[in-house]
Amino acid sequence: MNSPKGAPEKSYQRDGFMRVDAGGGGPNYWPKSFGGPAPDPAAGEPPFEVSGMAGRHPFAFPNDDFVQPGDLYRKVMTEMDRDHLIGNIVDHLGHAAKRIQMRQTALFFKADPDYGRRVAAGLGLDITAVERLAAMSPEARASATEPGTFS
Repeated sequence: MNSPKGAPEKSYQRDGFMRVDAGGGGPNYWPKSFGGPAPDPAAGEPPFEVSGMAGRHPFAFPNDDFVQPGDLYRKVMTEMDRDHLIGNIVDHLGHAAKRIQMRQTALFFKADPDYGRRVAAGLGLDITAVERLAAMSPEARASATEPGTFS
């Protein structure tokens, strides 16, 4: 009822009002390493005139996603807060595949080296490999942690 037949939705717009089909399962974000729909550049809107040509383009602002979490870890949290944070992360991330642990710990390292080292130690990961992943571009890091790596 109230759903297309033969044209399944392939987007991350889900979990709306009266959804009864479990939302398709899997993580609800992109990019991710578990497959799923990806943006199709061919499906964009055609350019239209505003005062010159306009169109849809990927956002290219040079954000640094690691300054705020690093400052939170270093400047706001107490040592007890950091201990609790590391314990919670290790407890939950410890159930993930090793390649996911490596990729995520590299991001913690980028926020703050102590943060990454403590998570790596708690998970029993090779800190040298974590540091190497942290130095990579997001694309290279995703490629280096594809399924089958860090088994």
